[in-house]
Amino acid sequence: MRRTVLVIGGAGYIGSQACKTLAEKGFTPVAFDNLSTGWKDAVRYGPLFEGDVRERASLQAAFEAHRPDAVMHFAALSLVGESMTNPDKYYENNVLGAKVLLDVLRERGAPPLVFSSTCAVYGDVEGGLLDEETPCRPISCYGRTKLAVEFMLADYAAAYGQPCGAFRYFNVAGADPSAEIGELHRPETHLIPLALDAAAGDRDGLKIFGTDYPTPDGTCIRDYIHVVDLIEAHVAGLEALLGGSAPFTCNLGTGTGYSVREVLETARTVSGVDFAIEETPRRPGDPARLVSAGGLAGEMFGWRPARGLSEMVADAWRWRRSAGFAQRAGRL
Repeated sequence: MRRTVLVIGGAGYIGSQACKTLAEKGFTPVAFDNLSTGWKDAVRYGPLFEGDVRERASLQAAFEAHRPDAVMHFAALSLVGESMTNPDKYYENNVLGAKVLLDVLRERGAPPLVFSSTCAVYGDVEGGLLDEETPCRPISCYGRTKLAVEFMLADYAAAYGQPCGAFRYFNVAGADPSAEIGELHRPETHLIPLALDAAAGDRDGLKIFGTDYPTPDGTCIRDYIHVVDLIEAHVAGLEALLGGSAPFTCNLGTGTGYSVREVLETARTVSGVDFAIEETPRRPGDPARLVSAGGLAGEMFGWRPARGLSEMVADAWRWRRSAGFAQRAGRL
């Protein structure tokens, strides 16, 4: 019998990939989304339930209609700058939404929950190598809201027996290799899609913020993980929870860092377009290096990332040139 998974934020970039992978692995995904940032055309692997995670009645109706065996939670606001100028919006959506969801799960017998967290919970760490034992000192409101939910998960697990797991993401990139679904945010803030916008002629080149960091080429280094690898880890974690696993918190990165210059040169190579690059001063608060040093997901679930930077950029470029992207961008 196919088990049903309620995917909160299932019409978004990562949530829609979760729905596709779940369907491929024999689950029935139900996308729960208010479509404020998600895309209706991305819901193609199971039903859509339009609702808001902050509204208890909405979640209760979804549970009554679909009776899910488990939940994945991706619905969060994630713009660091906006979180600092509009914290009430972030605490209401990210923290209150998670609290409402946890209370509904408790009412429904505590089906397992996999939560989308972030490496932003660590803050600015000297050396930039982060494992699950690294102290959490978030420097943004966004990171603090995610850490607050992690504390909630731990407390609900201890007090009420809520099965749960949290994955702390590094930089998610790429698209489904089929180019059926992919990334398109408004506004777009991620480096790879911005670079591909420049390659496609939709922006006048790209800026490098800071070229004097203590790194081999002077630009910041980040850990990028392919969205398909990321979701495969989520499914492995979900299956472990369904099998009785204890609560967990794991990093999801590749352990390999790429500099801004390396990412931009890869985008130039993949696209075949030598788009303009402008060097500008550093932005405040950008650490020189953030790379996952944790391998707990591998130890617990046998998970290993399989795709490197070139595949991430190539899949994102394929999606960028697809009819699906053009339709979302209003070009068809």
